[in-house]
This record gives sequence, C-alpha cells and structure tokens, in this order.
Amino acid sequence: MPAMSALPFDARRSASAPFVAVAGLSARMLAQSAADAGYQVAALDLFGDRDTRRYAKLWLDTGGDGLSIDRDRLQAALERVVRLPRLIGYVVGSGIEPHIGWLQQTAKLPRLIGNDADATAAVREPKRFFALLDELGIAHPEVTFARPERPEGWLHKAADGCGGTHIQPAESADAHAGYFQRFHAGLPMSALFLAARGEALVIGCAEQFIAASGALPYLHTGSLGPIDLPSGITRQIDFAVRSIAARANLSGLNSLDFLLDGDTIRVVEVNARPSSTMALYERAWRDAWPRGLLAAHIDACLHERLPTAHAVPPQCRVAQQVVFAPVAFTVTRRFSDALFVDPVCHDVPNAGTHIEAGHPVCTVLVTADTRTALQSELQRHTQRLLKRIETSLESRHELVDSHG
Repeated sequence: MPAMSALPFDARRSASAPFVAVAGLSARMLAQSAADAGYQVAALDLFGDRDTRRYAKLWLDTGGDGLSIDRDRLQAALERVVRLPRLIGYVVGSGIEPHIGWLQQTAKLPRLIGNDADATAAVREPKRFFALLDELGIAHPEVTFARPERPEGWLHKAADGCGGTHIQPAESADAHAGYFQRFHAGLPMSALFLAARGEALVIGCAEQFIAASGALPYLHTGSLGPIDLPSGITRQIDFAVRSIAARANLSGLNSLDFLLDGDTIRVVEVNARPSSTMALYERAWRDAWPRGLLAAHIDACLHERLPTAHAVPPQCRVAQQVVFAPVAFTVTRRFSDALFVDPVCHDVPNAGTHIEAGHPVCTVLVTADTRTALQSELQRHTQRLLKRIETSLESRHELVDSHG
C-alpha cells in the first residue's frame, strides 16, 4: 500500500476549501499552482519532496522501480483520494502517459480533470496523430511504423513516453512498438495552450533544453520563455494549436512540441496534459494569471470556460533546469535545508534521500530580462548547486574518517 503522510499546509487555505489531487512523476509544480489557487491538495508522486509536502495537505507515494510510477500504488492512492471530502477530481502531469488509458477505464477512481480517452488517443496514438497532421496540412518530420532499411538518421520513439526518455537512435533501438521519426534539424520548442469547446488559446512559447545523458541522447532538462517569435511563426503555431484542439476535442492545458526550422515549424507531438512550462508563464505573467494556470485548467475542463486573450508584455523572462546528480549521494540535513531556503531551488529532496548518479536532484528556476542573462544565471546557480553536492560529499567523508 502507498505511504500516506498528513502534512502541514498554509492556513490561508480553508479546511472547507475543495480538494484537488495532482499526480505525476513529480507533483510539486501542480501542487504549488493548486495551493496558490486556494485548493486543498493531495499530491501523488515518486519523491514527496519538501516543497511538495509544503503545498499539499496529503502526500501518497506512487513510486516503482527506478524513476517510474507503480500502477498498483497509483490505483491504491487514487482509491484513497476518492474518499476525501469535497474532492473535485485529479489532474495528471508528466509520467502518467503509460497509465492514462487504464486510468480512464478503471472504476472507483476520482474524476479525471483533463482530456477524455478519445481526445488523448487522438494526439497520443501515432498513426491517428500524424494522419491528422497530414490531413490538416501541418508539417512534421517524416514518420514510419516499420524499421527503416537504413536506420541512420532515424529516431525510435515510444508512443507513451515523456521527457525524452522514450527516444533512441533507430539503429540501437530494440523496438517492438512505437514508431520511427526521421531526425530533423531545428530548435526544440513548445507552445502551452488552453482548450475548451473546440477552441484554443495559446498562452506562450518556450525553448526546450535537450541534453544527452548516458544512453538517452534527447533528455528534456528544462525550458526558457516566454519567447517572442515573428508573426509568421506565431500564425503557424496558432493554426496548428487551434486545428488540432478542435479536431481532437482537447480540454484544459496541453502543449504542442515543435521544431523551429527557419521560418517553418514542424510539429513533433502534443502532450495532452499540463506541461512543466506552465511554471514559466505563471512567473512571467503573474498579474495575468492571479489564480494560476491550474485554476484555468480546471475551469476549462469542468466549466468549458476560456479566459479572454490579452496581449500583455511579460514582467520578466524565466528559465528552469533540472540539475542531475554527477555521482550517487545521500542527502544530508544541511544540504536539504540549504536548498529549501534557496529561492531558486524547487523539488527539494528530503534529508536521507539516496540519489543515484544521473537522477534529478532539484529544479533551478531563475528570472531575468534577457536570454543571455537567463543562461548566465542558470549556469551560476547550477554550478553553485553542484559545488554544494561536492561539499556535502566531502563533509560526509570527513565525518566517516573522524569516526574511524
């Protein structure tokens, strides 16, 4: 059974306020947005990070082997959550993709606040999705569902993957499912949008950070935005978003991943759920989203309401990046406390957590006025965090040595 923890939460959120559950590999971002909107929160994820527990009244462990969600634990957690008073439903984030079809067919679970099974399948089943793009005349990299005779220059992708962990070079992929996509040059970007009633509103566009990590050549590590784009590009994005949302009958927050190739976009995929980039826009347009984007997602899904579009300049530019452990280490109390009070650090691990090499430590989020300044700030804070890890390891070795 999943671990259950009763957690302190902000007294400004009344005990009579409705509950919303949020689930994903990491639920912190969704929990924070929900809490800021005045909801009581139940968070279901792998980590139970310190700031997740700060925003949630209840945390349930859904971790499986490695960095994956365990289906039985997820089901048990949702069956507990459904008994919470005034629960309006649950919202899913990254990592739920392999389970979404099963969740939508399982009884005794809370209401899913998001896309229904058919809408999700319309953009997540590759054959349906790329056929739809072709029908709409929307450019995308070439795809095939049989291994190419010459696999060089092709990628293999799992249909239910996320964060780049599902992408491998075709020549090294042991593929029995999924699809193949020809590599295409371009700047990886995403557009976050809200949808309801067959209509859609683009919230903003962000640059995606991609890095190689071990056997994963295209790991998603962060994002930067909002990005200003030429009017011709924004028209293409708007057409793609509106057309796909209308045909797939999408609801709530979704994101369109695409490659910016000169004056053309090539659509890669649609994530039929809230994206991590929502953190950028909540920070950049604080006044435009006074209740946050999760509240807008809930409003779109449950009440089919979209906000009025306003062309408001962002108050700042924002970048976020996941910092991965260079070596395996166990989080000390001092290390956890230092990150917890650092305003740029989010998804802060608890003391005693063992983090494997290559696994995420925390997320760094910074603001600045320009892209160059953002990159400089990210580098500075990332290096400072890596130095803290090194210092933490040195202190631990000194403690071990002093005790012989």
